[in-house]
Amino acid sequence: MAKVSPFKFLQEVREETAKVTWPTRKETMITTAMVFVMVAVASIFFLLADQIIRIVVTFVLGVAG
Repeated sequence: MAKVSPFKFLQEVREETAKVTWPTRKETMITTAMVFVMVAVASIFFLLADQIIRIVVTFVLGVAG
């Protein structure tokens, strides 16, 4: 593999970065909101699943809760 000088590397990084299509502020806000919504939905799902499993295991093992 050929060695590349740090200056050449940074120049190539800058060229590649210029080619990137960056999201708009609106797209970023929508995506962030969707992430928070999905985290909340997943949290509720796992809370309910955990409680159901706890109840079933407690019932099967006959442990007083």
